[in-house]
Amino acid sequence: MIEMNLALAQRVASATLAEAGRAGIAMTVSVVDEGGRLVLTLRGDGTGFLTTETSRGKAVAAAAFKRATVEMVAMRKGNPAFWESIPGVSRGEALPSSGGVPVLLEGRVVGAVGCGGGTPEQDHQCATAGAAAA
Repeated sequence: MIEMNLALAQRVASATLAEAGRAGIAMTVSVVDEGGRLVLTLRGDGTGFLTTETSRGKAVAAAAFKRATVEMVAMRKGNPAFWESIPGVSRGEALPSSGGVPVLLEGRVVGAVGCGGGTPEQDHQCATAGAAAA
């Protein structure tokens, strides 16, 4: 059974940052394992102060709920109280905002990638590219 490890996290992060580079976006990327434990964070040059925390929080949310955080943003409309409570309930560990994508191998979530630094759409685009590299 394949698990998230440093080599896989580096491949995912490299693909994520390559996509950000092609788009001209300063990006921070975090990769977590299936339990939301941090494996790797790479803070891109010129990124904002909180991007390390937001990228990790998005990755944790994607791993915990086994879905892209962009879906959580859409789901928030139907149940705002639940989705708005996640950061507080998780003590700030999970951030259900656009930019987190699960990493799937052999049909199973082995972790997730989260991005911070761009618009919500750019963060999602870069995280999707990173997850696809797995």
